[in-house]
Amino acid sequence: MKDFLIQLLGREGVLDAPSEMGAYREDYSEAAPSEPSLVAFVTTPEQIQQIVRQAGQRKLTITPRVAGTNVGGLALAAQGGVILDFTRMNRIHEVNDSDMYAVIEPGVTQQQMKDCLKQRGGSLTLGYSLAPPHTSILANALLGGLTNRSLKYGDQSQWISGLEVVLADGSLARTGSWALEGVSPYGQVPFPALTGLFVGWAGTTGIVSKMAFQLWPQHKFNQRLFILTYSAHGTFEAVRRLVRREFCDDLGGLSWPSAKMMLGVKHPHPEPSPGEPTFILYADLTADIEEEMSLKVRMLNDVLHSVRKEGEQIEEPIDIKTLLKVNPAMSPFADFPTDLEFLTNHGGGGLSWVGTYGPLSRFEQGIAAGTEIMVRHGFAPMIVTRPMRGGHYAVLRFVETYDKANAAEVERVKSVNTELLAKCTELGFAMYKTPSWAWEILRPKLDPGMLKLMRGVKDLLDPQGTLNPGKMGI
Repeated sequence: MKDFLIQLLGREGVLDAPSEMGAYREDYSEAAPSEPSLVAFVTTPEQIQQIVRQAGQRKLTITPRVAGTNVGGLALAAQGGVILDFTRMNRIHEVNDSDMYAVIEPGVTQQQMKDCLKQRGGSLTLGYSLAPPHTSILANALLGGLTNRSLKYGDQSQWISGLEVVLADGSLARTGSWALEGVSPYGQVPFPALTGLFVGWAGTTGIVSKMAFQLWPQHKFNQRLFILTYSAHGTFEAVRRLVRREFCDDLGGLSWPSAKMMLGVKHPHPEPSPGEPTFILYADLTADIEEEMSLKVRMLNDVLHSVRKEGEQIEEPIDIKTLLKVNPAMSPFADFPTDLEFLTNHGGGGLSWVGTYGPLSRFEQGIAAGTEIMVRHGFAPMIVTRPMRGGHYAVLRFVETYDKANAAEVERVKSVNTELLAKCTELGFAMYKTPSWAWEILRPKLDPGMLKLMRGVKDLLDPQGTLNPGKMGI
């Protein structure tokens, strides 16, 4: 396989020495390291097709990878497998300003797309995940990740209007309106929603070589406001009322330990100190005229006032510009995409989480249960929340940072995550970007018919098990 890849990609397109592949053996998480045999830097769909065909003939496995920032081992190769690195396959093929969509390759990053839209005049924007600027847009979309536009438009998989996919036999297929010759990739309708065969599958059913996805209008005025709250009920009662008013572009919530880490406290105490806030909410408002922005700020204050009248302690909103004057450490939240170094550069190298989607009506229960579990295991309760798709569901995510070199800490992370997942599932939340270890726990709870259907899809699309094996628990 090495000789074939060198002939196809050139010597500079292949890594094969163990000393060169350190970054590909592990990710931030507690997932066990693995040893790939080769790393191939692909740049075209035709190269992917040829590699997939060769891998099938040689009984080798293939794992797609871009930035490698995802946790949970989803981009770690099976032992001895081949990694396809997409960082050099980073072309933006089309931006359609009139119909508000773009066509991109897997290696296109959040920052690259932002710069492109700015250069085109800034009339359009996209949503950014709370991940580094070099994160792949396509990877986040295929894994159903969230962004700062998810309150309005849902997780990023719901923005996909079409895919170009290399199948396990090396053939190429397109989904959505794109499948009809001469038709632009405006959306998935009216054809069968075959895009779903490759969304949420962690690269186990096909390798996506292009994605068409929806963009959104960029408004003239933008304001980000931060609000300190002092109880979970007050926080999420305010959120539930705000989403029904439909004027916020985004609502995000961080537990106070998360905010303290951002402010430079590397290891917040698991138990809160008296008088500390519980959460810090941030609300994004946009408008095209000043009067519209003023009205939205007034509407926000009206909702907060209504919750205060019921006895909840909620501070007045603070604009990000004012907040930065008081504490410049909050600068990562001034503009997205952003690099949250307090999570990725804390010294220990370990980052893990149990991220779930579920109903806003059960958030207080989920936060109370998750906080108790994290504190009992010695972790400060770092919690990230965001209502999604108009409040029809929301993200509830529990995050841990730790020392990867400390075996006892790694085991502690595994224990707390297992317990968090069990409790979240019991309360009606479902894990997203689901790693292999979580599928093992969830499989007995899955509807037998769905599990049978999943196995059938995998067997049909990848009968030899070539594509990213072992990632779906089936």
